[in-house]
Amino acid sequence: MTLLEVRNLALQLDDKQVLGGVSADFKQGRVYAIVGPNGAGKSTLANVIMGLPGYTEFQGDILYRGESLKGLAVDERARKGLTLAWQEPARFEGLSVHKFVTAGAKTTNGRDLAAAALRQVGLEPARYLNRAVDKTLSGGERKRIELASILAIEPALVLMDEPDSGIDVEALDQMFEAIHRLKEKGSTVILITHSRTVLRQAEHAYLLCDGRVIDEGPVNRIGQYFENRCALCDHTNEPDPQEVI
Repeated sequence: MTLLEVRNLALQLDDKQVLGGVSADFKQGRVYAIVGPNGAGKSTLANVIMGLPGYTEFQGDILYRGESLKGLAVDERARKGLTLAWQEPARFEGLSVHKFVTAGAKTTNGRDLAAAALRQVGLEPARYLNRAVDKTLSGGERKRIELASILAIEPALVLMDEPDSGIDVEALDQMFEAIHRLKEKGSTVILITHSRTVLRQAEHAYLLCDGRVIDEGPVNRIGQYFENRCALCDHTNEPDPQEVI
């Protein structure tokens, strides 16, 4: 079943065309990747799908379970089952890890749920449950805690922006395990990435350049576009060699 349909999505920011007619389909219980060079529109697409402030005045449509998301605020989309994991996780002064992880969960046994979710991302509950989600935590720790919160609420659709940013190899392996655990439970996961390692976790990929989808297909084929070459298109910029995945 198709969970999310993006239909001819176009967006201008500061008089610049950032998205120029993007269309994509995302089926339930599958893992997708959206790849492309810096400035291609990858994170912008995720922000529009989530309905973040400043990204709501778009043309085209976004259908979730067959219903348009136009006009729905972020919290309304979250209640429908959409969530976004940030490239740089937020800090919440005064909010405990326990409360953060279980904030969106439908359970009365929150502490046990938080502990189980933390173990799944490699964090010892006794060390973290009562800590605050603030500057005393490293970026990698906050990223794991954010992932634990996603595991706890089991959303229908998860957008993950650069999930490997700021974490070590061990944490990355645990993140991949969590992604596949979400898939097994029926969640759709969309990975926004520059990394071939992250790309390989997906089953299907979309290649964006200059705000347009210029190709889609199996991840092995889409990944070939970043082996020291770029897809043929009318975009005048050359790819940055440091962005090769």
